[in-house]
Amino acid sequence: ISEERRIKGNCKCSHGTHGVESKVVDNFRRRLKYFFMNPCEKYRARGRKPWKLMLQILKIAIITVQLVSFGLSNEMMVTFKDENLMTFRHLFLKGYKDQQLRNYALYTKADVYDHIHYIINRVLKLQITVMTTGYRSVTCRPHSIRADGGVAPLSLCQEFYRNSSIDPENETFDIDPHVEKDCFSIYPLQPLHNNTLLSTHANFSLDFKRLLSVNIYLTLKTINLQTVRHHELPDCYDFHIMIGFDNRAHSGMIKVHVDNAVKIYECRDWNVEAGENDNMLLLLFDSGVILACFISLILCTRSVINGVKLQFEFHIFFHTYYNKTVSWSDRMEFVNGWYILIIVSDTLTIAGSALKIGIQTKFLTNYDVCSILLGTATMLVWVGVIRYLGFFKKYNILILTLRAAFPNVIRFCCCAAMIYLGYCFCGWIVLGPYHDKFRTLDKVTECLFSLINGDDMYATFLKMRDKSYLVWLFSRLYLYSYISLFIYMVLSLFIALITDTYETIKHHQSDKLPVSQLQAFMGECSDQPESGRYQSDEEPSSCCLSSCCCFR
Repeated sequence: ISEERRIKGNCKCSHGTHGVESKVVDNFRRRLKYFFMNPCEKYRARGRKPWKLMLQILKIAIITVQLVSFGLSNEMMVTFKDENLMTFRHLFLKGYKDQQLRNYALYTKADVYDHIHYIINRVLKLQITVMTTGYRSVTCRPHSIRADGGVAPLSLCQEFYRNSSIDPENETFDIDPHVEKDCFSIYPLQPLHNNTLLSTHANFSLDFKRLLSVNIYLTLKTINLQTVRHHELPDCYDFHIMIGFDNRAHSGMIKVHVDNAVKIYECRDWNVEAGENDNMLLLLFDSGVILACFISLILCTRSVINGVKLQFEFHIFFHTYYNKTVSWSDRMEFVNGWYILIIVSDTLTIAGSALKIGIQTKFLTNYDVCSILLGTATMLVWVGVIRYLGFFKKYNILILTLRAAFPNVIRFCCCAAMIYLGYCFCGWIVLGPYHDKFRTLDKVTECLFSLINGDDMYATFLKMRDKSYLVWLFSRLYLYSYISLFIYMVLSLFIALITDTYETIKHHQSDKLPVSQLQAFMGECSDQPESGRYQSDEEPSSCCLSSCCCFR
């Protein structure tokens, strides 16, 4: 503000400076118009080659190739984990069949003991399987009944109430809700005597009236050898398996489930006779991606800084010459959102590529973080392609519509979200006990969002037919009102909001009406890029006016 006052106080131009002032305004107007030109127009105006454009096109190609390469590696890793989990279910669950885990349960005491014996014997006879697996070695083992195995033990733990006396016949009970845990270990490579748990641990018994759960823990090691065929070094895996028998409900049904936590790490001693050169090529390619993104990051950051500087100059210029305040919408025109998008994309790509190099060299094994970074970066890169389509007037209307409709869409969604959350909470508390799709709050949100798009409507209605009449009647009123409100009203208003914005933008384009002070100011400059007048936009320095308002 003080600088503005100083400029105004010192700008005492003599008679005859009107022509120079007009030239200064024309030069600044031409400078603004050049700033908002697309790369092709800038090339015709000054012969400036569109290096950023060519670099962005190159980035689209190399980042996509990098993502496909990593996606294949990630797919092999996920497939390997899923197939091993399926193998563990077939090996350790007696009589297990595919897609049966959700309904896999035991109902008698003999079945529980039988299945525990079956799991332990399967672990002790793991060498009969076709898996390339082994036991985890340990150097310091906890105290157990077998302390000379040399490998990590199989642990069996039961959780139970400290004390309970339950008599359903007389409808009486006396229970201490404190939970106790009892564990013991069995070392592989030393078979159990007589195949019984009692000979192994005499104190082991299950009191089903107090029993909450029985969990069996074991750790197995294996190597993902399939990556060798794709010129990648194999990873070593630790599968921390937990087989649980859940009796917390005490409903007469003990549910059985298998959980598998995986740790991936570099193998200690490896030797691959072929494929090292291919691995070096991949590392060089990833390094090239990092270099390209780093150059793009610098160029786009510089463009954003120049835009911010020019925005301040335009604000002072407009206030000095016209004594008007520039609106924030006009000032934000100088901040190119596409450059911000590219900066974010480049940052994510550099971080993801660095993690990918670490994974390939086996210093890191965090596939999930790397996939999130590279996937998000590639998505932003391809979204940025819309910017180049915007150079053509027929395609630019999509970008203008999205930008103009975005604030109204956000406000509309905030209002609709209040109604949506109300239906979510109501459906969860009322229909949750009777319908699988409403059992948890996240399932409710997914179900209702699917209903907005017309997905699986009949199945949602059908599952409520066998419930109580009151709940059935409420579910009909609930579903009919929700579907009618959101599909016929909210969704229609949402589409109408975007359509109205599209028609407004189309009307402005056809009538060529300026929509802001900035565009009106630049619109007075009729010089075409080929006119040659953009080769130099230096302001004159022969008058005090130029010293006041020379923004170069």
